[in-house]
Amino acid sequence: MKQVKLAVFGVIIIFLSGCGSARYGRDATLSQDIGEYYKAIEKYRKARKKEKNREKRIEYAYQLAECYRAIGLYDYAAQNYKFAIRLGFDDKEALLHYADMLRITQKYEEAYETYRTYLEAVPGDQRALDGVEAMQKTQEWVANPTRHIINPIKEINSRESDFSPVFVGGRDNEIYFTSSREASTGKKESMITGQKYTDIYRATFGIQRQKWEKPRLLDESMIINTGDEEGAVTLSSSGEEMIFTRCRYDKSEPLGAELYSTSQSRGSWSSPIKLQIVGDSIIAAHPALNPDGTEIYFVSDMPGGQGGKDIWKATVDGGSFGRPVNLGPTVNTSADEMFPFVRDNGDLYFASNGHIGQGGFDLFHAYKNDDGILVVENMGSPMNSPSDDFGIAFVTGENKGMFTSNRKGSRGDDIYSFVVPPKVYQIEIDVFNKETASHLDGSTMRVIGTDGTNMKIRARGGKFKMKLKPETEYVFAAFKDGFLRDKAAVNTIGLEDSKDFRFTMNLTPTDAPIKVDNINYEFGSWELLESSKTALDTLVQILVFNPTITIELMAHTDYVGSEQFNFDLSQKRAQSVVDYLIEKGINPNRLVAKGYGETWPKTVTRKLANQYDFLKRGDELTEEFILKLPEAQQEIARGINRRTEFRVLSTDFIERFDAEPEG
Repeated sequence: MKQVKLAVFGVIIIFLSGCGSARYGRDATLSQDIGEYYKAIEKYRKARKKEKNREKRIEYAYQLAECYRAIGLYDYAAQNYKFAIRLGFDDKEALLHYADMLRITQKYEEAYETYRTYLEAVPGDQRALDGVEAMQKTQEWVANPTRHIINPIKEINSRESDFSPVFVGGRDNEIYFTSSREASTGKKESMITGQKYTDIYRATFGIQRQKWEKPRLLDESMIINTGDEEGAVTLSSSGEEMIFTRCRYDKSEPLGAELYSTSQSRGSWSSPIKLQIVGDSIIAAHPALNPDGTEIYFVSDMPGGQGGKDIWKATVDGGSFGRPVNLGPTVNTSADEMFPFVRDNGDLYFASNGHIGQGGFDLFHAYKNDDGILVVENMGSPMNSPSDDFGIAFVTGENKGMFTSNRKGSRGDDIYSFVVPPKVYQIEIDVFNKETASHLDGSTMRVIGTDGTNMKIRARGGKFKMKLKPETEYVFAAFKDGFLRDKAAVNTIGLEDSKDFRFTMNLTPTDAPIKVDNINYEFGSWELLESSKTALDTLVQILVFNPTITIELMAHTDYVGSEQFNFDLSQKRAQSVVDYLIEKGINPNRLVAKGYGETWPKTVTRKLANQYDFLKRGDELTEEFILKLPEAQQEIARGINRRTEFRVLSTDFIERFDAEPEG
């Protein structure tokens, strides 16, 4: 995160006073101590080149690695840590930092071995354990990405650093952001980054061209943008008041990061006023106002924090500020937490290299759960990458916005757009005639949902389609005169992604007997086998779902045995089924038991004809027909005749509930 540690943070450390390699070394150390990492790198490289002493050269390599790590050049940092370690640098911190750089640059196998080596020397070090966990988590995040869609905004980004966008008035057609591009008014080169001092820029979205217009300086009159560095911005909800970071210099020596306030009237900005939130000797940067402007969040390394740079909060009251409060260890770590942003729903977003993440800085979301406990979550992939991701802002009321990243493909710190597309749920149902296997025209779909949905819709051509609402349960029932109803249930509760539901409903015609499959009895008996009860439970559901029908339970046998025996057996079997249905709560007035023995041979249906190639639709399985078949086929045909069916007798049954007699 090249620009992040730059001007905004390199200036926060208390300054230290300070030929050949020794002079370069002293100058480099001084620059490093005051955060001028780019300048320090130049000096250390010269010092190492001239130095003859082996120990000094190793020390310079290590300090070079530290400087590269500070400005987010992790590949260079890894190379110099490796060099120092190989030459015998004995501080174990170098091994830990080297493992971190290997992890960030996605050399996971080497990183794991380096962490393991470090933990052998420093058992139980939480930083190393977190590094190992971070690699495992990264694989999970990449394998299970969030629904965010991200894209670099090419019209806004330059070859220099562009970062920390904010939306003016919360709208998506205008932003302010920070940049070190060529047009900046600060002509000097930062000793922290090697780039120009940063300024605040404005960009607007062109409706006609449907793209972002070329960014321009927010202020060219040197009121906001000056010869010093202007950085991260926050705006009031109307966009008329602005608080921003300014890093002042005196003869190129940094004086610290401070917050300034200004307001806009008729397109002109007032002279900025320094905010008195912290003491004069303490830095304050990266401001973020909450939606109603009653609280300001900012970054500081003031005493009382968790270590490194922390996020603090102060109340705003008529232009004065209450005592800053540290956000505590749930948000802040011993490393750096920066670039806070408060969304319109009150949730906090920030960047951190202390919480477990994928790379250098990751984006995190802090919110209170249902129990009122503050929870911090990594935003996962693709919002985060092995590089630095920070400076997020949302459009008011929408799940979209912008953030900053120097991930692969960026030219430095670039601004990216993101959007979470709305979850779309849709159901499509094909309604078929179960007998003909063709779409059933003229059927009606009844839809009932827990959100209050209750409607009837014609399924034209046997097809039905509609969009569903999130977090809702639905029941769909298809019906048509002359057919048994069918139903399906779906729900969108807890679904993280869009989903299309597809169902087939088969409506059974009631003008012919309907076979109940898998009804079996003991041989020569009317006792139902236990396995038959699952099929009968399905019949119970049919009767419950079609409450106006009365049916005749029809039991059939084959021709083996006497006619009277078969008739009696089939009647008892039909009654066994009726008795079971009554036990399950079906009104006995809806049921008639009828045994037909061998007198009603089965007529082959389309389904049976498709199942058995020796039968064709319309064949009647009489004794005469069966005896003409080969022996193996005769047994199949007799088995088809041994069946339990039902047919609909009426469709106008009304359940009557008589009042209980008075005592």
